[in-house]
Amino acid sequence: MDGIFITIEGPDGAGKTSVLKELLPLLEATVQMDVIATREPGGSRIAEEIRELILNPVNTEMDIRTEALLYAAARRQHLIEKIKPALESGALLMCDRFVDSSLAYQGAGRDIGVEAVREMNLFATEGLEPDLTLYLDVEASVGIERITRNKDSRQFDRLDQEKIEFHEKVRTAYLKLASENPKRIKMIDASGAISEVVAACYTLITEKLKLKEVE
Repeated sequence: MDGIFITIEGPDGAGKTSVLKELLPLLEATVQMDVIATREPGGSRIAEEIRELILNPVNTEMDIRTEALLYAAARRQHLIEKIKPALESGALLMCDRFVDSSLAYQGAGRDIGVEAVREMNLFATEGLEPDLTLYLDVEASVGIERITRNKDSRQFDRLDQEKIEFHEKVRTAYLKLASENPKRIKMIDASGAISEVVAACYTLITEKLKLKEVE
């Protein structure tokens, strides 16, 4: 596939969605390829319906393995309907979350096991990995404080309502993934001003595009 696949990851409250929103016009103005933004869970009609099921706060009885399987199912549908076509067309695809989220949230946060969740997602994605992952890092307490402060202006979903211990496990898992995959996952301090975070992300993306041209 001729396109470039870039994901943005981070614990709740890291500011992924806000950063992506500000990154898009910068990329569209400077990158010589189509720029497409998408998200997970979601990104296509069926996957968005699964998203509603997963994140609905009323679904408190949802089993943790059911949750993990639903994420993988939404990811598979998203991959077929949007990710692969975008990459085959030569686009720069920016995705808010991908497999790393499942490894951190369900694998570690839910204590299912990172390897078990990795296996089900290998089946869903057929091994597709991002070319670059931007990991926006904030301490769990900072992320939760941001979510609580802004909950009237954003979706306050089922995972947002988990205890701080859950979010700390998620962050620890992300840091481990970053240390194990230093070529793909680039860590960015997301505790500062959004303009600084956007600038750091933009620099990493343009560097990756230059490397891809050389390849």
